[in-house]
Amino acid sequence: LAAIFCIALALGGWRMAASESPLPQAFVGDLKQRITYEAVVVGDPDLRDASQRVALRVSKGTEVTKVLAVAPRTPRVEVGDTVTVSGTLALPEPFADEGGRVFRYDRYLEREGIRFLLEFATLRVEEKASPYSLPAALARVKHAFVDGVNAALPEPYASLASGIVIGGKSGLGAELKETFTRSGLVHIVVLSGHNVMIVASWAIAFFVLIFARIETLFGKRVPRYASVALGALALILFVGIAGASSTAVRAALMALIALYARATARTYAASRALLVVILLMLLYNPLYLAFDPGFGLSVVATAGLIWLAPLLELWFDPAHHKRLFILKSEFVRSAVATTLAAQVAVLPLLLYQTGNLSLVAIPANIVASLFTPLAMAFSYLAGFGGMLFASLAPTLSIIIGLPAYLTAAALIGIAEASAALPLAAFAVPAFPFLLVLALYAGLAYATARLKRSSATPQLTFVKKAST
Repeated sequence: LAAIFCIALALGGWRMAASESPLPQAFVGDLKQRITYEAVVVGDPDLRDASQRVALRVSKGTEVTKVLAVAPRTPRVEVGDTVTVSGTLALPEPFADEGGRVFRYDRYLEREGIRFLLEFATLRVEEKASPYSLPAALARVKHAFVDGVNAALPEPYASLASGIVIGGKSGLGAELKETFTRSGLVHIVVLSGHNVMIVASWAIAFFVLIFARIETLFGKRVPRYASVALGALALILFVGIAGASSTAVRAALMALIALYARATARTYAASRALLVVILLMLLYNPLYLAFDPGFGLSVVATAGLIWLAPLLELWFDPAHHKRLFILKSEFVRSAVATTLAAQVAVLPLLLYQTGNLSLVAIPANIVASLFTPLAMAFSYLAGFGGMLFASLAPTLSIIIGLPAYLTAAALIGIAEASAALPLAAFAVPAFPFLLVLALYAGLAYATARLKRSSATPQLTFVKKAST
């Protein structure tokens, strides 16, 4: 095992070194100058309160690179558009927050292949994206859905509903973003692996229902793998529409492995799937490991759900601990265990990255977890309702969006009530990464102890249930 570890460490170092590349020399001479390029939009614009950030692919001579243009919100551009962009070319630089934590913004952008910034940029659309471009088509579907949500719901409820189902915090406003951060609920408006898994389960259930209806009407049996294949296709399209962030891709790959296991009637080991997916993603892009905060948080949260949540759910079982009679409900017990496991798992890394310690995060997330699946379902309903009826019957689209409005209002109320509590959150000073490793080593030890202590009661519980 020690030899395998050393070999893996060496291969990881080699892969990281292989990913290093010098700056394109054709563009280095343009630094700190006002320059104009013809470019192609390669990423969905990130809309801010007063600006938009657009990823562009630029060619100069034989060299091609990506730049991030910081431009006004107008004109509106889409993936695949050919644009003329003018701005001051600069290099992205690391910056430090108030707590002294340094964020490697240059490496964060480099993980997506972006090497330069175009500051104070202006955009002019020269040619719209081809109607046969798949990325452009997926982006158009996303925009149509967001427009449907905006037609059915007012702000900031529309932005929250869009963030819950496809990610994004634009439109929430600085004050509401801070409220969600203080309450520990900011992950709700970021497309998480949990949301992707919910969509995968919904897609499978939908196709199973459709095929069962077909069998009833026509008497023809649909192969078992058909619903799985269509569910996998729907999942891939959903991740593409949502922007294919590293967290969504990680969850989608794990879901695809689970769907393959279901189609072939094989056992699915979530822990092995997680390790395989991490390996594949880091082989593809090693910068995810250290310079993509969302990827690290997604991995440790998933690990907590896999290894810690089942133990906590068993420990909370009133059959083993009579004092916890308040958790007699299996649904509540599962919600508390999964929320607590995820929050505990992400806490060391979250404190290292942001320093934001929310003392109300666990109770706020437990309460919010009861509303999140409903908010997702109703937000989808509001979006599709707005797409269908916004121009024909605006009042009907607003009526269809009412359940989404109520659930979004409930989530905002939970965030505001928890963030308003005394000492709801405070900043933790910066600390070295070695302390993060030590905290996770302690968490792993505590999980192992909990597993050993739960082994005998679990066996007794299974015996009682069998008799």
